[in-house]
Amino acid sequence: MRPLPSETAKIRTDAGFARFVPWVRSRKFLENFREISMDSIFDEWRHTMKCNLAVISGDGIGPEIVAEAKKVLDAVGTVYGHEFSYTEVLMGGCSIDVHGVPLTDEAIETAKAADAVLMGSIGGNTSTSPWYKLPPDKRPEAGLLKLRKSLNLFANLRPAVLYEELKGACPLKEEIMKDGFDMMIMRELTGGLYFGERKTVEENGVLTAYDSLTYNEKEIRRIARRAFDIAMKRKKKVTSVDKANVLDSSRLWRKVVEEVAKDYPEVALEHMLVDSCAMQLVKNPCQFDVILTENMFGDILSDEASMVTGSLGMLSSASLNETKFGLYEPSGGSAPDIAGKGIANPIATILSAAMMLRYTFDLDKEADAVEAAVKKVLEKGYRTIDIMSEGKQQVGTKEMGDLIAAEIKN
Repeated sequence: MRPLPSETAKIRTDAGFARFVPWVRSRKFLENFREISMDSIFDEWRHTMKCNLAVISGDGIGPEIVAEAKKVLDAVGTVYGHEFSYTEVLMGGCSIDVHGVPLTDEAIETAKAADAVLMGSIGGNTSTSPWYKLPPDKRPEAGLLKLRKSLNLFANLRPAVLYEELKGACPLKEEIMKDGFDMMIMRELTGGLYFGERKTVEENGVLTAYDSLTYNEKEIRRIARRAFDIAMKRKKKVTSVDKANVLDSSRLWRKVVEEVAKDYPEVALEHMLVDSCAMQLVKNPCQFDVILTENMFGDILSDEASMVTGSLGMLSSASLNETKFGLYEPSGGSAPDIAGKGIANPIATILSAAMMLRYTFDLDKEADAVEAAVKKVLEKGYRTIDIMSEGKQQVGTKEMGDLIAAEIKN
């Protein structure tokens, strides 16, 4: 059957044969041409997408790990017919060097115009970098806080999964982690201590610092609903983490979460104090499904969870607003001590790109393919230095990206 005129026009005008022909080959339609109708081929082609991404490579290892995530996305594009375009945006130390500020208004507008933002890492050595001699609102991290606020990215999702292949890198005892774990940490991202008023003043000859922690019920309610919605698609359990025995903000947090829970009778809710949760993450991590918590607690607990998985280089992250828009980044820092050496682990950034496919573009099949490719490469024994163990083959940043991209194409 010949392509319909409208479909022929779509190929010529939207994607062109340069994209269509490799896609057909990668889908292996030609191997089973007699069993597959042209209607089915073009039906699948109709579901291909053009994805416009703002890319913040950032500082330190950021450019290296983002390059590998883009490589994997391009492999997805080849196999499934999607087209990814990238617009580079400066933020963090590199923006300070060029513009004198960590984030420009123009950069914010570029990010807003994109379908999603893919980010590497920002910041440098806080002891030696001249960036940290600047006022706090001019330092690299201030750019990220401003971007989150400008894009209304209030929900941060950080999955922590122990891969069977990486149990050797897990610092916990065998009897603790033998059954593995798969949790999602849901962190409120635009309120709390990080966004409260702060000042340092001299009072009666003594320097005194003030930081304010503020939450209102609307901020708590919207993040709680996101947590319960995600729990409904998982194991239907939410652990709300607070410090309600001390903080008024936590007592309000607990009250609102309990109100939201009434709308989700299928989801089990438990409350846990943050210090207890920190202990339970290393004592019995498999008990958790979705951990819901405020900004600072989530910042700390997600880093702890990452080390329980074996490496911060394995922990992806998504920050979402009330639409499909999101910012996707690895949970680790800029690691300036290894920047440029080609040894950074790009898997967290690659898995963040998979989250982008799933949550912003609703491309679950493609996200599954990326995650499966990561698992396959690990099964074959390839490791970056941070997750290296005896008997495995060590590879660098670029090689790991090549291996994962190749698995997607196979």
